[in-house]
Amino acid sequence: MFPDYTDITCPYNIAPLNFKIMNPGKTCVAELDGQHGSLTAESDGEGKIRFTPEEWKSLLEKHKGDSLTARLYVKDGKGWRMLRPYMLHIAAEPIDSFLTYRLIEPGYVAYKSMGIYQRDLTTFEVKTVYETQENRCVNCHNYQGQDTRRMMLHVRGHQGGTVVCDNGRTEKVRFPTETPYGATYPAWHPARPWLVFSSNKTYQAFHVSHPEKVEVQDIASDLIFYDHAHRSVRHILQTDSVLETFPHWSPDGRRLYFTAAHVPAMGHLSPEDQAAYAMEHYRELRYDILYMDFNDSTQTFGSPHTLVFCSTSGKSASQVRVSPDGRYLLYTLAGYGQFHIWHKDADLWVCDLREARPVPRPLAAANSKEADSFHSWSSNGRWIAFSTRRDDGNYTRAYLAYFDRNGLAHKAFMLPQEDPDYHFRLLKSFNVPELSRNAVSLSREEMEKAVNGTQTGEIVFDPAHAR
Repeated sequence: MFPDYTDITCPYNIAPLNFKIMNPGKTCVAELDGQHGSLTAESDGEGKIRFTPEEWKSLLEKHKGDSLTARLYVKDGKGWRMLRPYMLHIAAEPIDSFLTYRLIEPGYVAYKSMGIYQRDLTTFEVKTVYETQENRCVNCHNYQGQDTRRMMLHVRGHQGGTVVCDNGRTEKVRFPTETPYGATYPAWHPARPWLVFSSNKTYQAFHVSHPEKVEVQDIASDLIFYDHAHRSVRHILQTDSVLETFPHWSPDGRRLYFTAAHVPAMGHLSPEDQAAYAMEHYRELRYDILYMDFNDSTQTFGSPHTLVFCSTSGKSASQVRVSPDGRYLLYTLAGYGQFHIWHKDADLWVCDLREARPVPRPLAAANSKEADSFHSWSSNGRWIAFSTRRDDGNYTRAYLAYFDRNGLAHKAFMLPQEDPDYHFRLLKSFNVPELSRNAVSLSREEMEKAVNGTQTGEIVFDPAHAR
């Protein structure tokens, strides 16, 4: 069957897990059976099983915290036979209703169009947040605490800038020349109209002959603090020999986590030589996980402290995300670098921040032999959305996984589609899947107006408190 929905834990409010039997010409009947009812669906002429949405919803809601037995009956030349039954475990906790993602061609394919889309996970409805047909890059959509009332996204190229939406007010801003690498990977403060960005100068290189097709590396990166209410930005960390990237706040706003690679040799090189060094030594760049305490009354950060030394074990961390209850730190771990979406050994790892010395461990049940990366938490901390290349090694797909109260991930499953053939036809990758409790209120037309309009307020560089 495709997708593989056998023996998974799914939310009771998810859209039907439609699938296809990969045996041409065979008729199939699927039966879901539980203590409080059952549901049956018959395949069409192409082997697709599609459950009636109303009946599916009713059955799953009746079995919250319980399980369903799934039986598949296949008819071939010898008559009917039953395949091995499997279980569908229905979690008691719902998943956030919306998933926002970017659709983009793989990095080794030239693109003309790309867009940001939002899927209603309880149905199959998809909304276009923003879409461009002008060879412009749109990326890094981000919400404040899984709430779309404060959101932002980047647009690069013609009329580029950072679009910030703050409780109904939307504007495009451009960062001053004192932040020479711009504003790259964002992190909203959990309560205030503040963002921390890593300001990255990156390059993309292509392997001539290698299982991993693309490398994306930092040449330089710092951390900057942006106060959207006052339209001011300043450096937090500005170092030539340390590459700081992928910031993320703790849920109480008292701590900022990020990853950093210490590269003393790059601190003495010109920009041209830094690029050459990164190209030559890309397998030696490894990032640890650090944090800084934050005082919101003075908007100042403490000194950096290393939480997890990944580099000493020959590994590199990226994309730190703290669970909404503040207990778990989720990140990706691979052999080197910080852009793990192209690294086959990239897996999801977690550590318990309540431990005096957090001990990292992989989310073994959710990981695969291909790249697993770009993850986000649900607002209740029970679900993880992430992108993975596990299906064919070329395209990333959006997957969901249950994260239980014991800190264990369950088997991950593909984002369901109304037509199980959707992923066979789609020649684009799902990128940066972000869960949210509510839908983006802006229409596509309003977002296009914000992107194409002129900036409404200049950002002032503030050198105060800069390191």
